[in-house]
Amino acid sequence: MIKKKFSRGHKRNRIYRPLPQKKEKHRINKKIDAEKVRLVGGGSIENGIYSIQEALQFSRNRELDLVEINPKLNPPVCKILDYKKFLYEQKKRKKQFKAKQVKVNTKEIRFGPQIGDHDGKVKIKSAEKFLMRGDKVKVFVFFKGRSIVYKDQGKIKLLKFAEEIEEYGKVEQMPVMEGKRMYMILAPKKL
Repeated sequence: MIKKKFSRGHKRNRIYRPLPQKKEKHRINKKIDAEKVRLVGGGSIENGIYSIQEALQFSRNRELDLVEINPKLNPPVCKILDYKKFLYEQKKRKKQFKAKQVKVNTKEIRFGPQIGDHDGKVKIKSAEKFLMRGDKVKVFVFFKGRSIVYKDQGKIKLLKFAEEIEEYGKVEQMPVMEGKRMYMILAPKKL
């Protein structure tokens, strides 16, 4: 027996497993294992309970698929339709729903309790820009060392900030102290 030498990193006892099969979302045609099914929305076919053979025959006559919509009920609910088209429409609906969802980002603005007027106006301009874009703004006043004794001054700065930006956003959460910083959350005004 000849021993093969392997280069570094090569594993001798590698186990190869087959890739997992993609599981179908719905059972169709002969994969439906119930004896009787409840047909709904079949067009010219009346809604009702039919044997699986009858339902399959109806679907074959129309050259469509018998699709199990709700397998949890007894008997399971099935529909006669074009399965590929059905999947495409579901995917399309899901994509449209996802596109309609609005993602709200939260931007942060920080300053100290003794911020100057000009610096404050720069911070206000950037907050206005964020609010006009539809983002929420979390405004922090951070206290370093002994500046913690100026809590009232920090609260006044935050309230003044909210007053200056009132045209673009409204206060969602009033100033709250958290550790060594005080923060307030502003939400954009809906136009």
